[in-house]
Amino acid sequence: MNGKLKTKKIENSFTHNASRTTLIDTHCHLEMDAFDPDREEVIRRARDTGIETIITIGSDLEGNRGAIELSAKYDFIYATVGIHPHDAKDFTEDVFNQIKEWAKNFGFRNSDFGIQREDSSLCTLYSSLRNPKVVAIGEIGLDYHYENSPKETQKEVFRKQLALAKEVGLPVVIHSRDAKKDTLDIIKDSGINNGLLHCFSGDMDMAEKAMAMGFYISIAGPVTFKNAKKPREIARDIPDDYILIETDAPYLTPEPFRGKRNEPSFLIHIARTVAELRGISFEDIARITTLNAKRLFQINRLPEDGKMAYKIRNNLYLNITNRCTNSCSFCVKLYTDFVKGHKLRLSHEPSEEEIKRAIGNPSEYKEVVFCGYGEPLMRFDLVKNISRWIKENKGFVRINTNGHGNLINSRNILPELHGIVDSISISLNAQDKETYNRICKPLFKNAFNEVISFIKESKKYIPNVEATIVELEGVDIEKCKRLTEELGIKLRVRKLHVTG
Repeated sequence: MNGKLKTKKIENSFTHNASRTTLIDTHCHLEMDAFDPDREEVIRRARDTGIETIITIGSDLEGNRGAIELSAKYDFIYATVGIHPHDAKDFTEDVFNQIKEWAKNFGFRNSDFGIQREDSSLCTLYSSLRNPKVVAIGEIGLDYHYENSPKETQKEVFRKQLALAKEVGLPVVIHSRDAKKDTLDIIKDSGINNGLLHCFSGDMDMAEKAMAMGFYISIAGPVTFKNAKKPREIARDIPDDYILIETDAPYLTPEPFRGKRNEPSFLIHIARTVAELRGISFEDIARITTLNAKRLFQINRLPEDGKMAYKIRNNLYLNITNRCTNSCSFCVKLYTDFVKGHKLRLSHEPSEEEIKRAIGNPSEYKEVVFCGYGEPLMRFDLVKNISRWIKENKGFVRINTNGHGNLINSRNILPELHGIVDSISISLNAQDKETYNRICKPLFKNAFNEVISFIKESKKYIPNVEATIVELEGVDIEKCKRLTEELGIKLRVRKLHVTG
């Protein structure tokens, strides 16, 4: 979009409290005219509000230049370069070459870095490097709502910029409005599998097809509008691993500031609404979307160590082993190291003292739950000792298990949990042995029947017992309901790839 960046020097001098909850605005236009009167104050407010990183989006030549200039002045601001579908009619070979230059190298004169022409080796080095502050090709795509450029021209320019992104190895930021089929077809034909659909306004079918190609879905200000049924449904149902948030500032201002100019600091209102729709905390959605943005744009540092204790909503979960006696086809650890933004791939199995330190005060949580990347009852003695300690410190204990505890430990362990475990959730996963073996691939031959026995025995010693299944092809939910009714316990049905 059109806009000039003021040329006065902007100091990169903001302080930031890294210990608090932070967010990443994955799409705004800080270079636009709307921010000329107070750009520095807008950026300061964003940082003060907890915006860790800002991606400012190029959409025409002037905007691209302004975005790059901002990214050079602030270490926490990154830029994208591309031509918006509105301006596709003005796309020329010269324009394309300039976008290539910005995408492939620093986009500045060597003299800007103190490099003289005679320093041929340094000139060659810098010209061969991709600018680390340019993190995507975008905003590109199709807009058939306004059709400011002819459709065929939009499609041609879209294809060219996707090919450039593939050539330079950058993700893409895609604008799609009233152009579902063409957008999906062109993305598929391009072979691009890394990017986002910004300010998503499509339906769930479009979202699912985009996610299947590796694309994130970005939620903007309209999600805060009470009558925005479709954006709110999308924000509620997109899996954790595919959701991002953005402001699109200065456009699409969220409630409670609707009607005013939007700015990155307003991202907290979008985050709060999305968290509410998904039934999680603000901290949860901040952590999830920040991780996703870092992954997509390859910025900042990802967590290196797996967590042994991690908070979701008001519960604390204990990740004490990554070992398991099942190899379930739907298991989250097959496709990611993260759950709700927490890295759970452990480098070692934690000791009792490590776990106690990680828990702190058990009474601060609604529940302390043994539930991680493995089967907790493989470390039964530790579970028993930690559970007793939690109860002594006024905590509430729940165990999430695959129901193999007696098989693993070669005895009936449930009497030993009496009085120290308040609740147990057992993965039933299927209505019969054949289905269970197919989807769970258990280590033990008679695992399904043993799970049923474990459920029956749990009722004698643990106050609250429930079974869970995952919505999968071949899993008969009605038969599972009848089975759990016969067993006298509740059944919880989980959606595929919805964890935590």
